[in-house]
Amino acid sequence: MKTFRISDANYYSREANEHYMSATVFKRFLACEAEALAELKGIWVPERDPTALLAGNYLHSYFESPEAHQSFIDAHPEMFSTRGSTKGQLKTPYKVAESMIQALKDDPSFQAAYQGNKEEILTGEIDGVKWMGKLDCFDPSRAFFLDLKTTQDLHKKYWITDEKRWGSFVEAYNYPLQMAVYQELIRQNYGTRPAPILVAVSKQEPPDKAFVAIPQDKLDEAMQQLLDTQPRIEQIIAGETNPYRCEQCDYCRATKHLGQIITMNELIE
Repeated sequence: MKTFRISDANYYSREANEHYMSATVFKRFLACEAEALAELKGIWVPERDPTALLAGNYLHSYFESPEAHQSFIDAHPEMFSTRGSTKGQLKTPYKVAESMIQALKDDPSFQAAYQGNKEEILTGEIDGVKWMGKLDCFDPSRAFFLDLKTTQDLHKKYWITDEKRWGSFVEAYNYPLQMAVYQELIRQNYGTRPAPILVAVSKQEPPDKAFVAIPQDKLDEAMQQLLDTQPRIEQIIAGETNPYRCEQCDYCRATKHLGQIITMNELIE
């Protein structure tokens, strides 16, 4: 049987997701098991707007290395104007990425902190399941690791449905779970348990920015959520139990059939 080796070239591939669990895939299962399974099996390809992803990757590649940034630019000519006075410049939807880069690279505190291994891939096992993670910036001699996060507005409030309260973008996108996984993978590979620090930068003009810490108790809660939920997700992937449908995501709407009658109050529950 051919051995699969995780690398920069295949890290974001469906094949990698078949061999390793990741925070991205895990969070998809938490959102809607049916859609996550369909996407994992390749029978559903969601139509996601690539603008935010490309802008974020443009930012990440810049701080990885000049070579990585140029490679990303060469691979994505669609981000750049090809005519007129703006030829060779970033198209308007992507110019915010350049603003975010400028906001960080000229900041002495960021320059001092963002030192170490860049985009390092780590693998390990969590409760018997193979996991992978990609660290934005980690120096094994330091007591922290850094993760770049872009968001609309650092102070925007998001409704946390499960807890029926408002929260920050950190909670809305369940970054504590991602950082808890990374912390555990670092422990398994390096024998240390550094604290995650988010380097958050907004898409405003000019961008806002902040170092954001996640308390250890929140990381521990997120890891417990993972341990509690992972067995069911593994059963779903193995075909041992049927996935739950949220009935509201793109996949569920596209595959929905009329059936049980609901009351008007259930529409906003």
